[in-house]
Amino acid sequence: MGSKIAKIIFTALLLPAAIIALVYMNFESIAEPVRYDEAKAAREKVAIQRLKDIRTLQEAHKNVTGHYAAQMDSLQLFYNTGAMKVVLQIGNHDDSVATVNTNNLVKQLKAKGVKDKDMQAKLYEAYEQSGKTLKIVCAVESLIPVKDTLFNERPDFCIDSLAFIPYSGGDSISLKADVREVSGVKVPLFEARAPFKSLLKGLDEQLVVNTIAEKEDLDLYPGLKVGDIEKPNNNAGNWE
Repeated sequence: MGSKIAKIIFTALLLPAAIIALVYMNFESIAEPVRYDEAKAAREKVAIQRLKDIRTLQEAHKNVTGHYAAQMDSLQLFYNTGAMKVVLQIGNHDDSVATVNTNNLVKQLKAKGVKDKDMQAKLYEAYEQSGKTLKIVCAVESLIPVKDTLFNERPDFCIDSLAFIPYSGGDSISLKADVREVSGVKVPLFEARAPFKSLLKGLDEQLVVNTIAEKEDLDLYPGLKVGDIEKPNNNAGNWE
């Protein structure tokens, strides 16, 4: 009698609970990888943007200084205090009125002793004095602060966050720069790295291990990287 009651209790209570548990485990075995892939993609999107920003700053730094920054502090300092040459083009040669006005003004300025090296600046000065209404053609270089030039369209850009791997709890992006000889020519190179072990911190540990192993098995960098200090790659990202 007692065994029959126990079977009834098992059938009525425990067996459904066991079935529910098995269904849940089966669901989780499918859902967890899906959640992982979604979280991984979201984190990679943020990290890729950060690496692209580093690339933009590095290329600007090289244009100004002739080399890439080897430390993030240097790159941040360049953004906060550096300046870039910007060419300001006024008018175009397809405008016949502007071309005639420019030629006449150049003759007048030369008659006053203005040298060729100063001509563009003088033309722009005349343009400014006219209240920017004079139709002429000229191009002048001016120095503009880096922070007033780059990322103006990005109100969310923060230079202080640039050094850190997102979602990592404060791990730093690895930044390196060097000059290597390629085919007898010295070439400045840089790379910035965000390893998966930091970028995917806090996600399913086994799935992170699997992601890293998949890259290593293919002899690929287990993370996101832009540039390469071993060989020129046109500063490409390994996601491109």
